[in-house]
Amino acid sequence: MATGQLFSRTTQALFYNYKQLPIQRMLDFDFLCGRETPSVACIINPGAEGFQKLFFGQEEIAIPVHSTIEAACTAHPTADVFINFASFRSAAASSMAALKQPTIRVVAIIAEGVPMSDTKQLIAYARSNKKVVIGPATVGGIQAGAFKIGDTAGTIDNIVQCKLYRPGSVGFVSKSGGMSNEMYNTIARVTDGIYEGIAIGGDVFPGSTLSDHILRFNNIPQVKMMVVLGELGGRDEYSLVEALKQGKVNKPVVAWVCGTCARLFKSEVQFGHAGAKSGGEMESAQGKNQALRDAGAIVPTSYEAFEAVIKETFDKLVEQGKITPLKEVMPPQIPEDLNSAIKSRKVRAPTHIISTISDDRGEEPCYAGVPMSSIVERGYGVGDVISLLWFKRSLPRYCTHFIEICIMLCADHGPCVSGAHNTIVTARAGKDLVSSLVSGLLTIGPRFGGAIDDAARYFKDAYDRGLTPYEFVEGMKKKGIRVPGIGHRIKRGDNRDKRVELLQRFARTHFPSVKYMEYAIQVETYTLSKANNLVLNVDGAIGSLFLDLLAGSGMFSKQEIDEIVEIGYLNGLFVLARSIGLIGHTFDQKRLKQPLYRHPWEDVLYTK
Repeated sequence: MATGQLFSRTTQALFYNYKQLPIQRMLDFDFLCGRETPSVACIINPGAEGFQKLFFGQEEIAIPVHSTIEAACTAHPTADVFINFASFRSAAASSMAALKQPTIRVVAIIAEGVPMSDTKQLIAYARSNKKVVIGPATVGGIQAGAFKIGDTAGTIDNIVQCKLYRPGSVGFVSKSGGMSNEMYNTIARVTDGIYEGIAIGGDVFPGSTLSDHILRFNNIPQVKMMVVLGELGGRDEYSLVEALKQGKVNKPVVAWVCGTCARLFKSEVQFGHAGAKSGGEMESAQGKNQALRDAGAIVPTSYEAFEAVIKETFDKLVEQGKITPLKEVMPPQIPEDLNSAIKSRKVRAPTHIISTISDDRGEEPCYAGVPMSSIVERGYGVGDVISLLWFKRSLPRYCTHFIEICIMLCADHGPCVSGAHNTIVTARAGKDLVSSLVSGLLTIGPRFGGAIDDAARYFKDAYDRGLTPYEFVEGMKKKGIRVPGIGHRIKRGDNRDKRVELLQRFARTHFPSVKYMEYAIQVETYTLSKANNLVLNVDGAIGSLFLDLLAGSGMFSKQEIDEIVEIGYLNGLFVLARSIGLIGHTFDQKRLKQPLYRHPWEDVLYTK
């Protein structure tokens, strides 16, 4: 066991098993104390490598993450404290691995319930190698103004209230971590505060004892008095009794053993800690308090009198000139986290994204205010989901059915069109699904599948202005613009596109009005008089019919319809639909194990 202080203002730790809050609390304590370097040298997360972002005061820092204890110790040879936040199942193995590292001097085991046989092995190894184990079942320890382990002393507000940002004159040791926080506050009220505080842990076999730390405190010049808080159960306090009797401690020791109320119960009582269970008179709180009193410790008559006795002892040391009262200093202000400040309504922070179509903050996601469970229970289809996410309203069934028909009819048009060709070439190059899909989607534009919006835009403008098909087509010709939605490389006037016929038949049966479709057919009649391939294609059919859907449903204003066409909603239908086919082509090529594509020479015109 170490004979002097365990920590200093330059102590650094390896933190095992990443926990954001206790690490951030350590870093906030560092900043509060005015440390120049963070006390957390690195994080050990089995199987992970890289960096973890945290705050050191106002500055955001990147703390290294290592996957093994050995790698962390090699990378940070001056870090000599190992803080183990592993579960009770793996805490012993990882702690032993740390103890075996030559650079590690102190191991703190936070987990409760570590098997006793494993704990005994850790204790034996640590003692034989002059190393210190704090815990298991501990909150850790703290050296005021220098270093703290994990969640020791709780929140920053509590640390400031307990004056832990600067060293005092009291050495404190306890079994209980929770009671340690209480005692730090008590000691700060009646003394100049603690110099070092340790919670050895509440399990039956702690890695270090109360007397181990009292003997250490006795060797630290800055510690002028010691405070001990024990508890019923076990015989750890008797090692302190022996040390006092043998004259090994020459500074005042104020002690109290909790659990005197156990005698009020008719049967044996197990208190919170595994070790807090009296096994006879010697292990009772009364027995231990009397033994400590007889050995020379200052023991009050009750816990309520503990604070007064601590104050009395401290005041005597001041009168004797052994303690010079400290001049109080104000610690720096810890910047508050933005999320915390927003919750407490201290700041207003602008949002970075606006979303009106979905919300995932409740018990289940909602599409345009409709819960996911309702979507399933009502039997909604893909068309209904599109109506909610794209148009922010539930459209009539004939509208959503039309959307679904458009998706089915546009899902694929064979392997020869440019989008499918690109996807096939990319898939055969060994690229992944997303790359293959995107390479096909990137061909969608005014020449391939991207004319739906333009067709709707021009047909609507011409119809709304009352242009005859002749005026519309000839006006476009004078501007040098092809009429979007008109013309096909294969289909002719005597060989119409079956998809167009299916869409028109559905609309005539279900739509309240098909005025834009009829206008598009009149335009087709005129263009066919010029050339047999200038038929209404699927882009023109969908564009004109979508205008009828929007206008005829009575659910959209004129401004909304213009906005939908302008933004590109209708081309979105083609993109969504064709993604299905492009994904299919990707899977098809990979299933067939097709080799890298190379275009044949004979299909290229080489010319100067």
